[in-house]
Amino acid sequence: MSVEHIQQSVGNVITYLTENPNDAVATSAPITAVMEGGLRCRATSANGQTIVTDMPEAVGGGGTAPSPGWLSGAALATCDATRIALRAAELGLTLDTLEVSVESEFDDRGLFGIEPPVQAGPLSVKIKIKIAAAGVGEDVLREIVDFSVTCSPVGDGIRRATKTQVEVDVA
Repeated sequence: MSVEHIQQSVGNVITYLTENPNDAVATSAPITAVMEGGLRCRATSANGQTIVTDMPEAVGGGGTAPSPGWLSGAALATCDATRIALRAAELGLTLDTLEVSVESEFDDRGLFGIEPPVQAGPLSVKIKIKIAAAGVGEDVLREIVDFSVTCSPVGDGIRRATKTQVEVDVA
């Protein structure tokens, strides 16, 4: 899609949501994960989109697909990259380079419950962004990144505590 198309689409959405704030809050369709065998798991959305995960062989998986933790990092990297591209297009700018990489530090004892105070989730996350646009100053590019990472839904969910409810149905 062209920058102009994205710019117009973003503008239309912002105008609509500004005029109709009650339509801004929505509930996502469920994503259902089903174990296929061993530690291989298939997640499917209501519209049929599918991903598969597996754990490394070292912990009993088959190593046939990315782990859920890897997908978490990929979700953050792609969400931030997409949000940066959206903001640049909103401003009418074409980016020549945009790369977002994510590194996380984990303590695997948390995954296995070896020491209860050890967190199962990431201890820290580092996001590295490489961005360039011909004729656009560094200050403008930094403002695009600063704005975008605060509006990245995946990044926001990682940075703050999110109310979570777990329901169990024993079949």
